[in-house]
Amino acid sequence: MRLTKFTDLALRAVMRLAVSEQDSYPTTREVAESMAVPYAHMAKVVTRLQHLGVIEARRGRGGGLALTELGRQSSMGWLARTLEGDEEVVACEGDPPCPLRTACRLRGVLRQAQEAFYRTLDPLTVADLVGSPTGPVLLTLSTGPRDP
Repeated sequence: MRLTKFTDLALRAVMRLAVSEQDSYPTTREVAESMAVPYAHMAKVVTRLQHLGVIEARRGRGGGLALTELGRQSSMGWLARTLEGDEEVVACEGDPPCPLRTACRLRGVLRQAQEAFYRTLDPLTVADLVGSPTGPVLLTLSTGPRDP
């Protein structure tokens, strides 16, 4: 099972925001720089997370990004499932369709493996993922204080 880069970035952004100091709101650009990813990619991730209610974006001076209570308490399995969508691991109905699709057991087994992967993430929240040693490392990725 492999997550899309989009989901990977989203999970890392949520983790980064989880270790932000209270009353500290990093910008999308700061989160992108700390994760060493292009701003445009992170902006798309932030928009999606905002629509899901996982993060809140504040505009203006002193604005930035903050993890919501939903973001803090959500299951990482729920978040990964939501971001990944309902895509199957294999494309049996692709172009051309797989000649085994009517009698193949692989599709079902891979679907079960995918669900097992998500079930492993289900009991975890962002707090579970940002404990030591991860949290302290995330804090070192900070781009530093913004200019006034």
